[in-house]
Amino acid sequence: ISFNAIDSALSSLKNCQSYINSGMDVATQVALDLVESFNDEEDVNNMEKVMLEYATMDRELNHYIKAFEETINQVKREKPEDLPNLENLAQEKFLEMESKNSDSDFERNEKYMYFKDQLKEMKKQYHGNDTIEQIDEDIAVTRSQMNFICPITQMTMKRPVRNKVCGHSYEEDAILEMIQTQKQKKKKVRCPKMGCSHVDVKGSDLVPDEALKRVIDSQNKQ
Repeated sequence: ISFNAIDSALSSLKNCQSYINSGMDVATQVALDLVESFNDEEDVNNMEKVMLEYATMDRELNHYIKAFEETINQVKREKPEDLPNLENLAQEKFLEMESKNSDSDFERNEKYMYFKDQLKEMKKQYHGNDTIEQIDEDIAVTRSQMNFICPITQMTMKRPVRNKVCGHSYEEDAILEMIQTQKQKKKKVRCPKMGCSHVDVKGSDLVPDEALKRVIDSQNKQ
């Protein structure tokens, strides 16, 4: 294989990754739809299996890409007189990486972890009060509605984002503005949720809280 052929193969592999990412986004939305419409638990579990398959494919693709990149760099660095078989070299590196696979790898896959987090939140919002010891319904409703209020604006959130570090949610524009203002003063942002001890809220730690947004939207429709 020539270096050019490897470069073009690598860019194809990276394209495949973008398709996997899109698939994971769709699977996440479908799973949340299923919980929201009180579908069979088995259907939701099937979506989780789909996500696991996507995460496995993503890991395999990452290993392929890394193996080929390392092979090219090694050959360019060592400049051997006789060019080795790049395909065999890359395959060896790939198999070595695959042999170290473990389930904990998936904890590094952001989309998979986001799926698990949002699914858990969604189930909590929609099935959280189905306990034998039913809390007084009015209290339950008041409690859940309190979660709709942004701790910064004190208004019902329209586009909630969730802090991956402490788990609290805020109105997206409000928290981003707060981060920007404090950044100009070269200060860190403490989580505005009362009682939270997290003192360094970063924009990169915020993810859309799709589960909460759906609950708020359905509440507003009522």
